[in-house]
Amino acid sequence: MSSNASALPGYVRTLRRTFFFTLVTLTAFAALAMITSAFLQNGITPQEIVLLILYTLLILWISTSFWTATLGFWCLLRGGDKRSISRLVPNPDMTSDQEPALTALVMPIYNEDPVRVFAGLRAIYQSLRETGRADEFELFILSDTRDPDTWMQEEVNWYRMCRDFNAHGKIFYRNREKNIARKSGNIEDFCRRWGGRYRYMIVLDADSLMAGETLTKMVDLMEAHPRVALIQSPPLPVNHKSLFARILQFASSLYSDIFIAGINFWQLSGSNYWGHNAIIRMQPFVRHCGLPKLPGREPFGGEILSHDFVEATLLREAGWEVWLAADLKGSYEELPPTLIDYAKRDRRWCQGNLQHLRMVFARGFSGLSRLYFLMGIMSYLSSPLWLLFLVLTGFEAYVQSQTMPVYFFGDNIFPVWPESYAVEMTTVLLVTLAMLFLPKFWSFLLLLMRPRIIKGYGGVIRAAFSVFFESAFSVLTAPVLMLYQSKFVVAILLRRSVGWPPQNRGDHRLSLKEATLAHGGQTLTGLGAGWLSYEYVPDFFLWLIPVLAGLVLAIPVSILSSSTSVGSLARKLGFFLTPEEYKAPRVVELLHENLARTEQAGAQNEGELNVADPGTYSLHFALLPDRPVKKRQRHQLRALVYQLVEEGPETLSAADKRALISDPETLTRLHTLAWSRKDKDTPQPS
Repeated sequence: MSSNASALPGYVRTLRRTFFFTLVTLTAFAALAMITSAFLQNGITPQEIVLLILYTLLILWISTSFWTATLGFWCLLRGGDKRSISRLVPNPDMTSDQEPALTALVMPIYNEDPVRVFAGLRAIYQSLRETGRADEFELFILSDTRDPDTWMQEEVNWYRMCRDFNAHGKIFYRNREKNIARKSGNIEDFCRRWGGRYRYMIVLDADSLMAGETLTKMVDLMEAHPRVALIQSPPLPVNHKSLFARILQFASSLYSDIFIAGINFWQLSGSNYWGHNAIIRMQPFVRHCGLPKLPGREPFGGEILSHDFVEATLLREAGWEVWLAADLKGSYEELPPTLIDYAKRDRRWCQGNLQHLRMVFARGFSGLSRLYFLMGIMSYLSSPLWLLFLVLTGFEAYVQSQTMPVYFFGDNIFPVWPESYAVEMTTVLLVTLAMLFLPKFWSFLLLLMRPRIIKGYGGVIRAAFSVFFESAFSVLTAPVLMLYQSKFVVAILLRRSVGWPPQNRGDHRLSLKEATLAHGGQTLTGLGAGWLSYEYVPDFFLWLIPVLAGLVLAIPVSILSSSTSVGSLARKLGFFLTPEEYKAPRVVELLHENLARTEQAGAQNEGELNVADPGTYSLHFALLPDRPVKKRQRHQLRALVYQLVEEGPETLSAADKRALISDPETLTRLHTLAWSRKDKDTPQPS
C-alpha cells in the first residue's frame, strides 16, 4: 500500500464519531429513563423487563437514524461538509507522470431483461463519449444468465452495441458456464482473468445508470487520493412510473441528501460499500477481498451473499480508505415497481445481512466493522423486534385493564389513589415519533431554502402535499413490511434459504389475485388483532389504529400503488415530482431514447433470435468455448435433440435447452435442422 499520509487527520474521525455516538447514547438513555421510571413506580415485572430490553434496542436504532439525518442537515445548512472526499486537498506526493488510468466498467447480470440492460449500457457509453474520455474506459458485460433465449439475446445486443459504436475491443461480453458464488464469484472471476490490465473498476448493477461526467470525476478522485481504495456514489432511483415507485423516488430524492451527508459526517474515510455504482482500486481489492466460503449450509453458511459490506471491511482492515462521495451527483438506479416486488428484494437482502452474524464474532475485525455488520442486521431484525414489542405491549395493557385498583392499604383512613404514568408514556411516544418524522421536516426546510431546486419538486404547495401523502403512505406500508420482514427473519432462522433469484424490474399492475395471495394473511392478521384489542383493551385499540389500518388496507393499497396510470396522473398533478422527472439528466434522456428506439425496432427484430437465424447462430457459435465432451454427455445431447424433434421444444427444460446450445456440434445440428424445416415451411413457387 502507498505510504503517503492521509489528507484527513485521524483526530477528526475520532472527534466526530465520539460526538455522534454520544448524542445517540444520551438520547436513547433519556427516553429509556422516562419509560423505566414509569415501570418502577409499582415494582417491575419480568414482562416489563423484556419490554425495556426491546425498547432499548429499538430506541438506539431510531436515535442512530435521527442523529445521522440531523447532523447531515446541519452540514448541508452550512454549505456542505469541508471534510468530504471531493473537497479534500489532493495528495501532493502523487506522481504526475504516470500513464492515464484505464478503468473497467463491470456489469454482472443474471437473467435480466436484455432490452433494459443494453439500453442503459448504451446510455452510459454515449454519455462517456460526450466527455471525450471514453478511451480511458472499457466495458464488460459479465453474464451469469441461465435462460438460453435471454443468453442469445444478450449476445446479439452486445454485438449490435459494438457495431453501432465501432467499439470492438472496447466492449466485451462473457457468459459463465457455471455461476459459482453468484455476483461476487462473477466479479472475482473477472478480476482474476483481466484485472491486471486496469487500475480501477466501476461496478454496475443491471439497473445502474451513471453519467459520463460522474464516472470521470470518480476516476479523478481516485487519482488524487492514492490511499483511497473505494469511493461509493449515492445512487438516486429514477425511471419508474408506478405510484409506488414514484413515491419512493420522491422520498429518496428529497430525504436522502441529509442522510448521505450525515453518514459521511461520522464515517468519513471509514465508510461502507453498497455493491454497485462505486469505483474500486483494483490492486488492493484483488489482494485483500477474496471471500471465503462459510462453513455449514445456507442460509448462514455457504457463499457470502451480501459481499459488499465484507469487501469494504477487508479493505478498511488492511489500512485503505473507503469513502462515500456525499456530494457526487449523476448516479442512478431503479426501484422495484410494486410493494410485493419490494418485499421480494428485501427477502433476498435479509438473508445476506443476517448471514453477517458470523462476521460480528469473527476474529480480526475492528469495533467499527462489527458495528456496520450489526447495523445491517438490525435493519431487518428491527421489524420482528417492533412486532414483539407491540404484542407484549398489548398483553401488558390487557393485564393492567384486568387489575382491580386498591385504594385502602392497612390503617390508612384516606384512599391512596393509583399513580398515572400517562405523562411519561406520552412523552416517550412523542419523542419516538419526533425522531421518526423530524428528518422529513429537515429535508423540506432545506428545500424551502433552495428556490432554484424547489421548482423541480412541483413548487412549495405541491411539495408540501407530496411530503404529507408520502408520510401517510409510509405509515400504511410500514406494518406490511414489518410483517414481511418478520416472516423473512423467522424463515431464515429456521434455515430456509431463498437463494438469489432475479428481480422483477418492469412496471406492471398487480391483479386482485396476486395482491390477495400476497397480503391476505396480513389483512386477516389486522382484522383479528383489531377485534381482540377493541374487545378486550379498547384504550389500546386507539393507539393501534395506524398499524391496523396498514394491514387491513394492504390489498387495495398494494394494487393502487402498483398502477402506472395512477402514477402518471399524480405526475400530471405535480405530486411526487422529482428534479430528475421535471428535467431529465442527459444520461436518463439517452436511456429513454434507446428504449424508444428498441421498441420501434422490436417488430422487425421479433423472431430472429433463434438458432435458425444464420447471424444469431454464427455469433453464438463463435462465442462458445471449445471444450471436449465426454461420450456419455454426447449420447445425452443426442437424446435431447431427438426429444426436441419428436415432442417439441415445450417438453425441454431451460437447463436442457441451455445444454443443447452450449455444445458447438449440437448447436450446428440444431441450426441445420431448423434451417431445413424453415425451407420446408416456406411456400415454393409453382
